[in-house]
Amino acid sequence: MKRFLVVLMAFLLCAGVVDAQAQNRSGRGKTTKSKTTTSKSKKKKGKQSKKTEEAPVDLGIDLPYNSNDALFAIELQPDVPFGPTKAPIGGGRVMEIMSDKSNPNVFEYEHNSVWYKFKVPYNGLLEIEVTPNNVGDDYDFLLYKYTDSYFSNHVLQNKILPVAVNMSAPDTAAAKPQTVTVGGKTVTRKATTGPAIGMKYDATDKILTKQSTGRYLKSIPVSKDEVYYLVLDNVTRGGGHTVKVSVHVDAFEPLIVFYDPIARKSVDVELLILEKNTQNREIVKNPRFKNGRVKFVPKFNYTLYAKKPGYFSIYKDFNSDIFMTDTMMRFVMNRTEKGTVFPIDDIYFEEGESKLLPESDTVLLNYIAMFRNHPDVTFLIKGYVTTYGVDVEHDQQVSLARAQSVKDFFSRNGIEAERIEVVGMTPNEIKRAANDLIDKKKGAARKSKVELIITGIKK
Repeated sequence: MKRFLVVLMAFLLCAGVVDAQAQNRSGRGKTTKSKTTTSKSKKKKGKQSKKTEEAPVDLGIDLPYNSNDALFAIELQPDVPFGPTKAPIGGGRVMEIMSDKSNPNVFEYEHNSVWYKFKVPYNGLLEIEVTPNNVGDDYDFLLYKYTDSYFSNHVLQNKILPVAVNMSAPDTAAAKPQTVTVGGKTVTRKATTGPAIGMKYDATDKILTKQSTGRYLKSIPVSKDEVYYLVLDNVTRGGGHTVKVSVHVDAFEPLIVFYDPIARKSVDVELLILEKNTQNREIVKNPRFKNGRVKFVPKFNYTLYAKKPGYFSIYKDFNSDIFMTDTMMRFVMNRTEKGTVFPIDDIYFEEGESKLLPESDTVLLNYIAMFRNHPDVTFLIKGYVTTYGVDVEHDQQVSLARAQSVKDFFSRNGIEAERIEVVGMTPNEIKRAANDLIDKKKGAARKSKVELIITGIKK
């Protein structure tokens, strides 16, 4: 028993020495000589604190302590960057990966690893982007195709091989410096993040070993619903990364813009875009989206939601093939302010009458969808006629009846009647419209058939 205790104490002492050496190598195990501080030592401490500001960045998402084991792999959402992370330290409770003579092209062992998994949303070429938090981080990665519930055991026993291997040495020269504006001047600063590694469809290397100098592997073809496991390993202790997986296809990437016609400029919105062909996968979820390009897969169906306080929300279903001819999707953001006017030109009545024609349905249904999303908004419908002013009273009646026809259409399609007022043209408006029609210099009569005017916001 005494011999056992002696051996155990010796083991713990050795482990402590090894850990201290590791801490010293990573810049974390610093010792202090004395608690007594002179003016010189204060100056030295000041310099040390400045160096601390430039120390490796390890701030970000705290990953679960067990995420360095395959059984607890973190699920990634394709096309959505994950990070920056503050990665766990060590290889986990189970060292799934360890090279041997028959499998030299894997990690010698897991240093500071993180396991991820993801499901392929559609057929294409797999792309991966791993951006280290720090220039000094040395990330490698292996990619495995999931087999069955015994997957982690198969990896542990080297019974399955990775489908992609990237263990190239870090190329710190490839780290991109930052260009920032300070006091009106453009300043170039040293890179703070390490050079990215990954897989790209236009890369050429099929494997990157420790002797390789490349950073990107050639993409591999993947199929819808396949599951893959990605294990990242940072030889440097501490730090973290941002990771993104995506599937490359010949996609459309239109510019999406949200425009305020009153301010005459683009505005940022809370945007959500769902991909209906992949069980409503979120391809965009951004609380402050403004003027950006979005990737859409050909022949896929999507739903777009956009909202911003003080504006009408937007809801739109569409098929991506509309981008075969259009390279921009531009949405007008209408304000929910009292007095905001929506002139409607593209609706049709029987000539000189108030009966709505079916060709008007599409335009009116778009406005109904807009007002349905804002049940607190009340509004007025004003009807117009094209007139020579021969029978002012009749023209008044027709303009009012047209407004009532539109109100009835709104009511039949889910807008509460008590939210809507109706008015027609006044005698003076009819006379001015007649004068405009007669006097060609002033142009033709008013084009708008009706106007929707916001009258208030219910509290």
